[in-house]
Amino acid sequence: MFQATRRRLALWYTSITAVLLLFFASGVYLYVRSTLIERIDDTLNHVVEIVERSLVIEPVNPGTVKFRINVEASFRDNADTVEDDHIDLEWFSPTGKLLWSTLSEPLDIPIHANRTGETVRVFRVGQGVEIEKTPNSSLLTPNSPLLLRQVTQRIEIGREVLGYLRVSHPWFEVTKPSRQLIFDLGLGTGLMVLSVAASGWFLSGKAMEPVKESYQRLKQFTADASHELRSPITLIQTNVQVALADLESGEAAGAKSLQYGQQLKVVERLTQRLGKLVNDLLFLARQDSGISKESFSPCPIDALLMEVVEEQQLFASEKNITLSLDLIDPPSFETSPELFENWFTLVGNWDQLVRLFTNLIGNALRYTPTGGRVNVELSRTEAINHFSGRVSRLRYNPPHLQIKVSDTGIGIPADALPSLFDRFYRVDPARTHSTGTSLTENTTGSGLGLAIAQAIVEKHEGNIQVQSTTGKGTTFTVILPVTLES
Repeated sequence: MFQATRRRLALWYTSITAVLLLFFASGVYLYVRSTLIERIDDTLNHVVEIVERSLVIEPVNPGTVKFRINVEASFRDNADTVEDDHIDLEWFSPTGKLLWSTLSEPLDIPIHANRTGETVRVFRVGQGVEIEKTPNSSLLTPNSPLLLRQVTQRIEIGREVLGYLRVSHPWFEVTKPSRQLIFDLGLGTGLMVLSVAASGWFLSGKAMEPVKESYQRLKQFTADASHELRSPITLIQTNVQVALADLESGEAAGAKSLQYGQQLKVVERLTQRLGKLVNDLLFLARQDSGISKESFSPCPIDALLMEVVEEQQLFASEKNITLSLDLIDPPSFETSPELFENWFTLVGNWDQLVRLFTNLIGNALRYTPTGGRVNVELSRTEAINHFSGRVSRLRYNPPHLQIKVSDTGIGIPADALPSLFDRFYRVDPARTHSTGTSLTENTTGSGLGLAIAQAIVEKHEGNIQVQSTTGKGTTFTVILPVTLES
């Protein structure tokens, strides 16, 4: 599928470029050809003007008002065969009779005045000559070896026509450059089209890479979601079928009541987990599509973290884990009461931020062994580190809040860190979901917690980072701007 799309993109690139190049080459050819024709016509008209000024005009008889051209005095008697690039002259009487010519073989071409120039194709048939006049012909055939560009000027005094002067120039000065230009343009266009085809194939491949990556991620997401939904649905279906089978056999009384109660509790837990998974998927889908319209308002993060830590204390007590919250006081030089009161307040969505820190603190408690420690630290900073790849650079921005969630847990392998925020990713994919009743038994999730955390942080225009050492612990750092730019 992707190869076919890539071929179509490359073909479209090449086709559009070829059409544009064809129009460009045609325009260049027409412009150059018209320029050559204009140059020849200008040369012929210039020759006509020079010859016209050199004509010797004399009276037919002394004392008469009729004039004639003295051919012998006006033209040199030179009718020898000349080179192809020679300009030939012909002089005709007022009746159209050829009186003088530089052509070795006079052409029987009718006379008519034409100062704009015309192309004459001479067809030699047997011993005779056929003439065909076209405005801008440039075609050579075996039966038409002679092509001329001609300008004819009528010479007159007053209303008396003294004769016709016709100037001819070989047409090859247009045809030869035109043919060479066609060859050059064709070769250049062909090479350019080939280059564009290769470039189009390369660029279409680059353009398809993010599409292919998104498609693969969508396939993986669909497969993971199907897997995550299949397990609880199967368990629910199994427990319901068992309960229905017992009811149909009439053995639901007495000792079976306890078993039914346990099965229904399992169904309830599975239904809750399934509902949570669907809600998580819906949340991520809304974040990706941009249709989420949560309201943002001032949120005191210190009060929010106190609530979250208090809620997580039951889980920490069951595992004998020390859970603490440290608030870094503002510097002593900050004397403004209003600023001091709102030192840890930012603009955000309260429910999303509660979900963010509940996920982070819950993960820290879940993967910290008994007797460990989880510490949450809140501070406000004016300068933060921005990470881009392997480069860390210090930039000074508007005030930001920095929240660190540190634990002394099992840690995360280094090779798992790049994929830690991927959806449905778990460091140990072999782990299965627990269906026990104790909080300590449900130690694994759907793999969406950190993906949701990252989506919430990005929604608040912040940044989330993780540092971990296997066997020593993990630290998640969340940096959130106090005010949103957009």
